[in-house]
Amino acid sequence: MRTQAIVAGAGMTAFGKFPDRTLKDLAGEAIRAALADSPLNLEDIEAAYMGNAAAGTITGQVCVPGEVVLRELGLGGIPVINVENACATASTALNQAAAMVSAGLHDVVLAVGYEKLVHEDKARTFSVFSGAVDVLDMPGLTSLIDRKMAQVGMKPDPSTAAARSLFMDIYATEAIAHMQKYGTTREQLAAVPAKNSRHGALNPRAQFRAVTTVEEVLAAREIVWPLTLPMCSPIGDGAAAVILISGKKARELGIVQPVTITSSVLMASWDYPEGQESLVFEKAIAQAYEEAGLGPDDLDVVELHDASASSEILHTEYLGLCAKGEGGRVIESGLTELGGAGRTVVNPSGGLLRKGHPIGATGIAQIVEIYEQLTGRSGSRQVEGSKVGLAENGGGYIRGDVAALCVTILKR
Repeated sequence: MRTQAIVAGAGMTAFGKFPDRTLKDLAGEAIRAALADSPLNLEDIEAAYMGNAAAGTITGQVCVPGEVVLRELGLGGIPVINVENACATASTALNQAAAMVSAGLHDVVLAVGYEKLVHEDKARTFSVFSGAVDVLDMPGLTSLIDRKMAQVGMKPDPSTAAARSLFMDIYATEAIAHMQKYGTTREQLAAVPAKNSRHGALNPRAQFRAVTTVEEVLAAREIVWPLTLPMCSPIGDGAAAVILISGKKARELGIVQPVTITSSVLMASWDYPEGQESLVFEKAIAQAYEEAGLGPDDLDVVELHDASASSEILHTEYLGLCAKGEGGRVIESGLTELGGAGRTVVNPSGGLLRKGHPIGATGIAQIVEIYEQLTGRSGSRQVEGSKVGLAENGGGYIRGDVAALCVTILKR
């Protein structure tokens, strides 16, 4: 979707484990921060797209979570649309909000992603991820994962499976397949969280701010080979919000050098021909570039979905930031790091691995980071001279691929 929506304000909470905070509290903080960052007031909001994926499972709040949040702030009398789309929940809310602005239906729209994943019963938390698949075809999913494991020679211990998300097994098979096909090393996998830890250390809102080394990553507790704990995104809570406005509203407000969403592509995967995988990445990314009139060489900053270390390697390649098979070597060489010699900095926020991954909030948190980078407000992690940024956020898993993918390009 080619859009003309403009970001007028953005805000987010710190990400982390906050057992004593409520969804209303977290979302309210992010919304108030976005309003404070904008020239607008609460009563200016004409519609709200509220993204949450896990409340029904974790807190029991179903059906009207968005209305509950906004009523607490004193906002009503507008359309409130609740959005759920796995880990792509928040980016989907943003996509739909941008569509309404671009269609001329609203001049001021709020998009929010908010989530609580922390629960004393870890099985309940993991059940959120287990539900991001076709639950009526669990035998088929189990058979698919078993086949993928067998193809790469994996023999995981089934007694440890309950202690991790099933997605970790999926990410592990992807990592091993890449290692076998392209010679990617475990040290290159470890270079991803090591790099992102250096970025996350500069982000006051990141869940983890300690710097870790490749050696420490490799020595950490194994989740499922070849992935250790720092190679897997953590469980946490948090919220992020942005306010989108039309060009007309921007002119009324006297906004100069606006940050515009030039493209937002939301796409579901489909059944591919035998032997082909991840065509949704190829198609969605190509469409986003085409609609924005840009390419990978134009990107200054990228926030991508590093749910695991192998994910960042693969998605760096999908986005065209390097050739296929080169992702591990590019990251290990420092080309995508702050201060590196590369064209594009990847995950200056610390990414999901260090900033955190409260799934319903992640997609808009990426947009907050890009927006602040493009407006020169990222402090010691600022990518100097940033004018173009891309956020890539996916979620769920159906028949061998991500269920939903959203790619958003912003330009100042």
